[in-house]
Amino acid sequence: MSVFQSPVKRYEEYAYVLDYLQRSKSKLVKNREGQIVQVIGEEYLTLLELLAFDTAVFSPSERIYIGKDRREKIISVLGKLSFDDLTSAAKQELQEVIEKIVMAKESKYVMYINKLQPITPRLHALELIPGIGRTLTVQILDQRDKKPFESFQDIEKRVGLKDPAKQIARRIYSELSGRERINIFVKR
Repeated sequence: MSVFQSPVKRYEEYAYVLDYLQRSKSKLVKNREGQIVQVIGEEYLTLLELLAFDTAVFSPSERIYIGKDRREKIISVLGKLSFDDLTSAAKQELQEVIEKIVMAKESKYVMYINKLQPITPRLHALELIPGIGRTLTVQILDQRDKKPFESFQDIEKRVGLKDPAKQIARRIYSELSGRERINIFVKR
């Protein structure tokens, strides 16, 4: 007898505002109008379009609750956006907001550095992060074998990678924009 388990649905609980458009039309849902908000999810880095209450007020890069229970500003999550669906203002805000998310979730991204593996015999996933070449990859692997990294400051101090959070954020932005063949942080 086999047990069938349905895949776990992953929903964003919190998101950061990239842009908000009063009296606008949805790019995703036909005939849906109102205050449209473009956001990036905090946990899975999902680009989303939301419909907000007309009375709701937003500020760029504000963290808002979009989960299933008792939303204060949001009526509904309309769906996933592609990078190309974002407004130019949202695209401009995106890099800064990603850096904010990476800093807020530092332990998660430090864990990535501690866990990333080779993609092929000649290419390690660490090499896909800006600022990390072959030489630095070898140093990172050597250092994390001795002791896992504990923070971005620890990475910077032990291997000399300048501003790891900013480098990771650059990679995430590149993955979200669809320019990368291989994604290490963003699910397709």
